[in-house]
Amino acid sequence: MSESAGSKSVESESVESASDEYALDARRLLCPLPVIRVQDRVRQLAPGARLRVYCTDPGAMADVPAWCRVHGHRILDVVESHDEVIILIETGVS
Repeated sequence: MSESAGSKSVESESVESASDEYALDARRLLCPLPVIRVQDRVRQLAPGARLRVYCTDPGAMADVPAWCRVHGHRILDVVESHDEVIILIETGVS
C-alpha cells in the first residue's frame, strides 16, 4: 500500500508540510512492537501532528488506541483493509 500525498515516512528528512502528517510502517511487527514504535515516533512529533500507522498485527487495533487514551493522544480514524489496519493518530501534549 502506498502512502498518501502529504505523508512522510519515518525515514524522511524532507521539509515538513503544512498538514504535519507522518506515516509509520509497523507492518509485520507483532505485539508489543507496534505500540513501542508508535510511542517512539510520537515522542518526536509536536502536539497536533498526525501519524498514520500501518499495521498487520490485528492486536494493534485495540492496543494502539488504548495506548493513545492513556497518553493523551486522539484516534481520528481506524480502517481495516484486507490484512492491514490503518490508524490515524493526532498527537496531544504528553
